[in-house]
Amino acid sequence: MRNFLVAGNWKMHGNEAANRELVAGILAGAPACDRVSLLVCPPYPYLASVAAQLQGSAMELGAQNVSEHESGAYTGEVSPAMLADVGCRYAIVGHSERRTLYGESSTQVAEKMAAALGGGLVPILCIGETLEQRESGSTEQVVAEQLGAAVERNGIEAFGSAVIAYEPVWAIGTGRTATPGQAQDVHRYIRSVLAEQDASVAENVQILYGGSVKGDNAAGLFGMPDIDGGLIGGASLKAADFLAIARAATEI
Repeated sequence: MRNFLVAGNWKMHGNEAANRELVAGILAGAPACDRVSLLVCPPYPYLASVAAQLQGSAMELGAQNVSEHESGAYTGEVSPAMLADVGCRYAIVGHSERRTLYGESSTQVAEKMAAALGGGLVPILCIGETLEQRESGSTEQVVAEQLGAAVERNGIEAFGSAVIAYEPVWAIGTGRTATPGQAQDVHRYIRSVLAEQDASVAENVQILYGGSVKGDNAAGLFGMPDIDGGLIGGASLKAADFLAIARAATEI
């Protein structure tokens, strides 16, 4: 049986004082459940201080992005080795905001996934469609293309050491959420695409849902057979909201 992962993507929010308060609140209320893991992904400047605060706890640390390069003249980039060095275990790759705002292609995202794996990090590969693509009936085509690029570059075996996050772009930060049934349909499809190459990998990979997850809709989403947790945006910035989502996972 797959465990749940509830991951908080803080995006470009926070400062030292607010981060300390947020992490302290999450740690104080974190549910004791072996089947649910918690992860926070602060902005780069705060990774070290959050890592220090997490020492001795079960909560994991991740980065919101990672370079596809190991080192060199890449001003402003951060390598997988650097992230691991400051205590990261996970790295988000291919978030829709990176794809949309910064033009990251599926090919580049696949390279970032490869770099993360090579640097000992667990990549969280984000895939998902826009509202226009959903309304045109292209959801599966879009998801298959984004996923396929990662499989082609890294091999199906790589997904034994990776996480997938399905994030419909139309539901991110909009207040709109895919219904549990809509999300489950895509999660099932993702697993079926992987199963064409390796049924065991497909069965065991964690697939998170991302898109306006809150305490009051988390249980419905997490109750679906192919949804293994959430990649949480806005609700990860308040300890009470994040913990409500984590508690929903413990009750499944």
